[in-house]
Amino acid sequence: MSKANDAAETTFEARRTHHAFSTGRSRTLTYDALADWTVLRRGEKPIARLFHVAYMAKTRSRKPRPITFVFNGGPGAASAYLHVGALGPRRVVFNRDGSLPPPPAQLSDNRESWLPFTDLVFIDPIGTGFSRTIPEEKASDEGNKAEDKGANTEFWEVERDLESLGEFMQQFLSRHQRWTAPVFIAGESYGGFRVAKLARLVQERYGIGLNGAILISPAIEFASILGSDYDLMHWVELLPTMAGAAFHHGRGAGENPQAARRLAEEFAQGDYLQLLAQGAAMPEAQRRGIVGRLARLIGLDEALIDRAGGRVDRVVFARELLRDRRRYCGLYDASLTAVDPFPDRISYEGPDPTLAAIDRLFRAGINAQLRQHLGVDTPLEYELLSSQVHRHWKTKDARFIRQQIGSMDDLRYGMVLNPHMQVAISHGHFDMVTPYFSSNRIVQHMKLDESLKSNLHVNHYDGGHMFYSWDRSRKAFARDMQAFYARSVG
Repeated sequence: MSKANDAAETTFEARRTHHAFSTGRSRTLTYDALADWTVLRRGEKPIARLFHVAYMAKTRSRKPRPITFVFNGGPGAASAYLHVGALGPRRVVFNRDGSLPPPPAQLSDNRESWLPFTDLVFIDPIGTGFSRTIPEEKASDEGNKAEDKGANTEFWEVERDLESLGEFMQQFLSRHQRWTAPVFIAGESYGGFRVAKLARLVQERYGIGLNGAILISPAIEFASILGSDYDLMHWVELLPTMAGAAFHHGRGAGENPQAARRLAEEFAQGDYLQLLAQGAAMPEAQRRGIVGRLARLIGLDEALIDRAGGRVDRVVFARELLRDRRRYCGLYDASLTAVDPFPDRISYEGPDPTLAAIDRLFRAGINAQLRQHLGVDTPLEYELLSSQVHRHWKTKDARFIRQQIGSMDDLRYGMVLNPHMQVAISHGHFDMVTPYFSSNRIVQHMKLDESLKSNLHVNHYDGGHMFYSWDRSRKAFARDMQAFYARSVG
């Protein structure tokens, strides 16, 4: 049976269940879980069903509880990573250092869940999770095939994706009578990009006032995420993460992890930046001195760095740092490593020890949570991370010369539009895909008014892209967020 036919025959019945979990110290929290689809429309015509899971705690307080809309990134990722990884009432079990335990996957009560201080709504954007477009009826099978081929693509675009999230939030607040509740949005990776964009859009177009916007391992400005021979800042922002990872594996410089990162941050914005800017114009003796310092900081061979002109690609770093041990560092968490299955080949051809390896854990965890614990009954496959969505993602702006895609301007606009909105940005120290120093640098260029500076909170944790997989980081993150909510609600 095809996925299209599965979608056509699914009844899309909502499931509401009642639960309780231990928050520690003999305390129990009771809550309702609602797994449901919301219909999105074009005019009066239904065009898509957006799947979501809402957890709403039962308390005696008469004050409206905060509500947080949560999504992941990709583009093409479902909300499962934050849902059963960090924020929800049940989570998949990692080892204490974020490494993976042997199968099968296990779910346990999440004592670091955000549910004690906010209701949670996990959203799967169209084409992910159980969210699908509604196929149009065609007069012939050929028509149906054509429609199926183009399914979901309207929503695989920056602006339309954001609009679908705004439309959903508006519908949810109306359906559940939550318009007077404090509202927060939280997103990871590309989801952080979404949060920054929505900080303007949902307040300006959908009339949803935000108490807080939470960006987790965000990709905010793509110019700094993707490097080339002709830009500077990507390499500057990546260097402190490499230095921290090198120290972690016993190959870097510094007295401790904090000192290693601090040395790299200072070097990156000083002599290293000068090397990148001058290129071949830099005097030979000066260049060799800088390359030598760089080699000591990131633990790589000086000749390799020299050949690269100081621009060390993260994939090269991941392959070369521990090559003599036949280990490959994770791109999303450089503290984790995997055995190189083909050490004699020119390029690394094994799995990334982070993103590729965790698929089994989160796929099993989210299916167990939805199908077994919450009773969702659907023949649809849960799309955890869709490469199809990722490949086809686009933007409306198709001009040849256009502004680089980013979302910081929208976040700055949103903070002025609503000067009461609090903003939190967090990264993992070992993440080489969205490095922490990128956000550190970008926020220094926000030009925030003095009255708004105290609304911005930047905290980073040990771990990688999913730093919450580390026990101590998840606990610290939950404590910081509880304080953030208390400050945001007042």
